[in-house]
Amino acid sequence: MQVDVWAPTSVLLTVDLVILTLREGRLCVLLVERGEDPFKGMPALPGGFLNHAGEEILDAAHRELSEETALVAGGVHLEQLATYGGAGRDPRGRVVSVAHLAIAPGLPEPVAGTDAADAAWVSAEAVLSGEVGLAFDHHQIVADGIERARTKIEFSALATAFCGKTFTIVELQQVYEAVWDTELDTRNFYRKVQAVKGFIIPAGSERRSTGGRPARLYRAGPQSALFPPLIRPVPSTTEEE
Repeated sequence: MQVDVWAPTSVLLTVDLVILTLREGRLCVLLVERGEDPFKGMPALPGGFLNHAGEEILDAAHRELSEETALVAGGVHLEQLATYGGAGRDPRGRVVSVAHLAIAPGLPEPVAGTDAADAAWVSAEAVLSGEVGLAFDHHQIVADGIERARTKIEFSALATAFCGKTFTIVELQQVYEAVWDTELDTRNFYRKVQAVKGFIIPAGSERRSTGGRPARLYRAGPQSALFPPLIRPVPSTTEEE
């Protein structure tokens, strides 16, 4: 009787990065132009294969952050987002991607590297709306990354990752407005932020001139979880229509 010998399926592993920052008050995601097939010339997320079998996934994410964009990991919030392994997601074969979400304030103009022909910041709205088409299943990965950020700033201090070391409450409000893509009432936002103990704390006696009354500066506090949370506004029926 012939017994079939089982062999493991050949699977390749990559990392992809959803890198978010605010530029001119807009939420932007970093995209690279693919310099090689498949999808040569199309926008895509920065990422790539593991360098070798012994490379840790997080190390690969930090390496890609530097190699493909010339951005350094220091000061960048980096967390694992999700794993994407659809059988047809990559024409080169069965490729599984471990996607990561990266957030930092005031990131510089990117410089493409390795197999990327170009790199640029693109508004999140242009990607989510489908105005900018992406290679592979990267549209879904971007959408998941943005939704992760939108949800986490409700219940955690992640919003401060979009700010510098010190910031005003107005600047923090601009982060929430950009990430949630909605306008917020200034007085209501100020009241809610001040009600969350340990979320932000005064940065000594420092103040920033805004052309009018000097605004007090704050920095991220010790509290990572927000209670009460800052719940995202629900669009009204009129706005949806």
